[in-house]
Amino acid sequence: MNTPLIRISGLTRDFANRRDSAFAPRTVTHALQSTSLEIEEGHSLGIIGESGSGKSTLVRLMLALDAPTSGVVEFRGRRVTRGRQATWFRRQTGMVFQDPYASLDPRMTVGRIVAEPLWGLRIQGDHRARVREVLEQVGLDVEMTGRYPHEFSGGQRQRIALARAIVHNPCMLVGDEPVSALDVTVRAQILELLAGLKEQLGLTLVLVSHDIGVVRDLCEQVAVMTDGRIVEAGETPQVLSHPQHTYTQRLLDAVPVLDLPEAPTDG
Repeated sequence: MNTPLIRISGLTRDFANRRDSAFAPRTVTHALQSTSLEIEEGHSLGIIGESGSGKSTLVRLMLALDAPTSGVVEFRGRRVTRGRQATWFRRQTGMVFQDPYASLDPRMTVGRIVAEPLWGLRIQGDHRARVREVLEQVGLDVEMTGRYPHEFSGGQRQRIALARAIVHNPCMLVGDEPVSALDVTVRAQILELLAGLKEQLGLTLVLVSHDIGVVRDLCEQVAVMTDGRIVEAGETPQVLSHPQHTYTQRLLDAVPVLDLPEAPTDG
């Protein structure tokens, strides 16, 4: 039996709340309840749910950007931990965030932004040539390397963020609401780019989204989250066509449907 690319076992994350007074008991928020999940290499997984359902918390723990209260994350059978010892894991993963402007340092040129993972992870080779190559992959002019983020549109900035996420040749790409801040036309272009990169580079894709349509079009598998736990998971067409959990049913019922007027009949 093949080892999954990512295996999550019993993962939890608790946050202690601030006391209202020195004498009040400290309460705890269970942002992520005991969660187990496996992701096969080369597959695409969408994680859906309302705001506050635990989607982003799960992804941050998956990528060792935060430490779990309990539980284990394994990558190809090797335990993932935070700190300097996670460099090997950083080389295998790329991340695209929701806001393409906030995630880019406004003081850095595009060339430096995209090259940052190369020198940060001490990857050998011609960094300048690699930056130009990856900019072409995401549909940007290679002559843009000397410009700054504020000189670009939202869609172009997200392409820059994508270039930075794949410049070090990771095998897994994670997007946390990567198109929610873009308008409809640009969103479609970025989704098409994501799908193309996945196929071209053989990426494993994990996509966090509250947009069921995005997950339906881009992801082979889906996990539905609410109240810090996964309540339903499986093949995307099956889950979305025949939801078993009441929460999944409510999510699908909340998707707006456009009622078009009937075409007039002759006679």
